[in-house]
Amino acid sequence: MIITQPKEDIAHFVSGIIGERQHFPFENYSAIGLIKDDELVAGVIYNHATGSNIMAHIAAVEGKKWLTREFLFAMFDYPFNQLGVRRITGLVPKKNTVARRFDTHLGFKYEGNMRNALPDDDMIIYGMLREKCKWLDLK
Repeated sequence: MIITQPKEDIAHFVSGIIGERQHFPFENYSAIGLIKDDELVAGVIYNHATGSNIMAHIAAVEGKKWLTREFLFAMFDYPFNQLGVRRITGLVPKKNTVARRFDTHLGFKYEGNMRNALPDDDMIIYGMLREKCKWLDLK
């Protein structure tokens, strides 16, 4: 089941997985979560919206089969269709190869490297443009 409230619980879940060193204060944010077997197993926080761009922070419980067509559609429908942004930006620690592969699998494109953006790592910038998003055709 896809949820949007309580968004504080989804933000706490996402923050707990991405870790404090990458945690951005989530202000003026929206959230989408996925409940499976009465447990929150995935979440996306959207913040720093500029009208044409929004930041997305995606997190999930390891090993759970959470990546459903319905959730993928919701993850991209909300920013692109409901908010009308032209792009989504994601930041991933360079050392987090699992998250980097996941973003690439979703269709995000590598856009740059923020050197020393974290205390012990670089931050990789990924972006997805609305016209390149294959997940909007799932419904």
